[in-house]
Amino acid sequence: MPQSMDSGVLVYAFRTSDVVGQCIVGLLLLASVFSWAVMIYKFVSLRRARWDGVIFLREFRRSADPLANFARRRHLGASPLATIYTAGCIELAFQKTGSTDLDDTFEMRMRESPKISPTSMNSVRSAMENAVGESGLRLERHLILLATAVSGSPFLGLLGTVWGVMVMFAGLARTGSATMAAIAPGVSAALLTTVTGLVVAIPAMFGYNYLVTSMRAMTIEMDNFAAELAAAFDHRFVDPRR
Repeated sequence: MPQSMDSGVLVYAFRTSDVVGQCIVGLLLLASVFSWAVMIYKFVSLRRARWDGVIFLREFRRSADPLANFARRRHLGASPLATIYTAGCIELAFQKTGSTDLDDTFEMRMRESPKISPTSMNSVRSAMENAVGESGLRLERHLILLATAVSGSPFLGLLGTVWGVMVMFAGLARTGSATMAAIAPGVSAALLTTVTGLVVAIPAMFGYNYLVTSMRAMTIEMDNFAAELAAAFDHRFVDPRR
């Protein structure tokens, strides 16, 4: 057994690879670093957004006035629900008072101005729907890197394996020797890229599926909150006779 085997099978396979194989392994390792960075970042972001959303909903449902938190300029957090709420409140204030200025006279102006029509309320709904869409896009940001790692890493590894086998057979044809000692290093080096590709793709696949499922659930929560907020605005600020 060669001395280099003492440092491990993977190290031995890497050392016996040619430049192409080593470059492919390097690219796959770089893809692994990026995919893990994206997964950790998205896990933390989703957890923070979910926790901020729970706090925001508790504060929102505590008051009978749906505009209370907005009028008092409370810190609403960075959750997507707060973004939807702010977008709806701004559009409602514009439709009701013709201004979005949030000053000391805001509550008085909202009380004294007449209720809005159902047509104006449609504009408020559109603003909230746009906020839902933009928040969904922000949640999905960088997810393409994970999808690329899942789908591309095995193929890149397979390319390295096919290349390594081709180089090995070309070498055997030149030397005319087909002994196990001549074949084993080439096969080991060729299979290294496939193993590396799978090591990159498998964790990325599980992380991608978890993130996509979590984002779908959060999107449903955003849609439900937008409908709840629209209903609260309807009951308090819309005159159906207009």
